[in-house]
Amino acid sequence: MLTRSVAFYIDKIKGKVDWKLLTFLLLFLNVKLIVKIPVIILFSLWQFNFKFGFSFKNSRLPLFYPLVIIIAIANFFILNNYHDSNYIILLLTGIVFWFICILAIHYLKLVVDNNDTAIIHQTILAFFVINALISVFTLAIIVLKTHAINPYTYQGQYQKYFISTGDYIKGITFDTSVTNAILNALGVIYFLTRKNAVMLFVCMVTMLLTGSNFVNVILLSILLLLFVFKTDRYQKSLVVVCVAFLVVFMAKISPQNNKYVTDTLATWFQKNKDAASDSISFPLAVTTATLPVNLRPDSTLNPEERKQKTAILYLDSVGRLLDIMRKKQELKLDKNVYLAEGGRIAIQEPDINGYFYQSKTETPPEQMQLVDFIRIHKESLPISGNNNYVSPLPGKVTGFLQTIHLFSRHSERAIIGTGIGNFSSKLAFRATGLSFAGGYPNKYIYMDRDFLRNHLDVYLNFFSKRSGFHSLANSPFSVYDQLLAEYGLLGLMALIVFYLGFFAKHYKKLTYGLPILFLLMAVLFTDYWFEQLSIMVFFELLLLLNIKENEFIKPVAHEF
Repeated sequence: MLTRSVAFYIDKIKGKVDWKLLTFLLLFLNVKLIVKIPVIILFSLWQFNFKFGFSFKNSRLPLFYPLVIIIAIANFFILNNYHDSNYIILLLTGIVFWFICILAIHYLKLVVDNNDTAIIHQTILAFFVINALISVFTLAIIVLKTHAINPYTYQGQYQKYFISTGDYIKGITFDTSVTNAILNALGVIYFLTRKNAVMLFVCMVTMLLTGSNFVNVILLSILLLLFVFKTDRYQKSLVVVCVAFLVVFMAKISPQNNKYVTDTLATWFQKNKDAASDSISFPLAVTTATLPVNLRPDSTLNPEERKQKTAILYLDSVGRLLDIMRKKQELKLDKNVYLAEGGRIAIQEPDINGYFYQSKTETPPEQMQLVDFIRIHKESLPISGNNNYVSPLPGKVTGFLQTIHLFSRHSERAIIGTGIGNFSSKLAFRATGLSFAGGYPNKYIYMDRDFLRNHLDVYLNFFSKRSGFHSLANSPFSVYDQLLAEYGLLGLMALIVFYLGFFAKHYKKLTYGLPILFLLMAVLFTDYWFEQLSIMVFFELLLLLNIKENEFIKPVAHEF
């Protein structure tokens, strides 16, 4: 009976979902390159159609992709980078990444052109359902591990989860939780426009579970714009419910996230008139001398103060340990049960101020190699190698300032940039061999001096410290910065005109595509998304689909 029921439902949905496309999305969006590369090769050969149709007039695919490859090759010869064999390997690797992007969007274009739009919509729905199930399953495992209904407020296990719970909600891609958050933000806009309330709320809840404050703020801004300019009464009510979900999550489910955002903004906007400057011409240091030595970062302490801090932390740890042992002995004697006032029998609650409920102070193993790298290359690292440095700016802002400063010193590079992997890209970080963005063969390790002294230095400064510094705002990753730094003004113009412009020129026909385009433009500030081979692929699918389904509809001007 069960077998017949399963077979019935499989037959029912068999003709409504493009299983090949769904398989492609589930596998290609996986974080591992070892999965992505065989998948794109297999599906490209399966279709066996390599007519990309690039042209300056009515190009079938964004002309951006071949243009950045041409710029990279031109840069290679103009700047005479062919003397370094390791850089040649790096260049070829970067070109392969761009070519994979071309194969991916070409495959999606073929799928959209050759399929009924209703089938693709059902396939997208199936993808989000699977992603939500994986995300909820991950949360359920955390609940079982912590024995806490709400792990977002659970401070045990040395605060392994607590405010970081969302970091574990990675979804079907098994990439960062930010990737999951952005995918679901795309889903929120998509299902809102299509008036699918159930899937809208599924995507909204899944996105909130990731705890991505940046994505929450950006999506909230777009939802408010949609509420004012481009929604009917029913959709407005859905927007109100989504905003209510966000408020409840921040206030009740994860209140420490709200506090984190408030504290971070307060820190950024706090003015300090005594801020100093170093050789790269922007503010470097904020005094912390007024803080107790045990509360100050190690980078601001001299050797004697570090010894004092170590002694204080050691004594505190011993004190906490003795306190825990004493309490355990007491609990063993009375079995955690005592007689409360009025003769009531009560159970003693855990002491959240105890050692077990505090975050660990020692440097985790994955950060030790960063600390060792800083120690070895201290003379070449003006920021992370400076023990007295405390940044008054987020790392991302510092990264942009470094790019501008580089071009002010080398104006000849402003047109075509520094070259693939030489200043700002996931490939540049990967090629260091420090496992920032996946593995890289040791014998081909490559680091440009400008990259070492700038973006790598900024990253090391923040990510060699405790997890409180490990935020989107402090990573120098950004598509805009990547295109400007490594491909110059030509690369940045290619992105704006021949990629964003490729989709934006259809703005009068776009429904969910237009707000999704606005979301993407904000998201491009956060990471090297083209090299991630995930978010951009899904964005392209949604936009190509939206363009096709409104191809023969008379354009209507939008206010949004």
